Amino acid sequence: MNSKIVVPDRRPSYLRDGSETFMDFRRRRELDAEANKERRRLTVAEQTAQLNVPGVRIRAWENLHALRMPSSPQHPILEVIAATTQLSLAEVHQEQRVRLALGAP
Repeated sequence: MNSKIVVPDRRPSYLRDGSETFMDFRRRRELDAEANKERRRLTVAEQTAQLNVPGVRIRAWENLHALRMPSSPQHPILEVIAATTQLSLAEVHQEQRVRLALGAP
């Protein structure tokens, strides 16, 4: 018995017939790059916005760097987190305590 594995075509419908030109592809890539740059800019702004509470700023830092804030209060990266989020080290430690109390990872 011969069984064929069928892989669905996950490309957008306008690409399935090969109608996208090289220039269309380049423009789409440029738009994607611009959108990524804007998302990064907004995340950087969110991590330093004075209106955001420390937890929001730290989550923005975590998202931007794809890292989780360490739970150890002596970890050296905490000083970097404090500096880049414009928080004091005491505020970063307080957020660690809040997360610990909530059982958050």
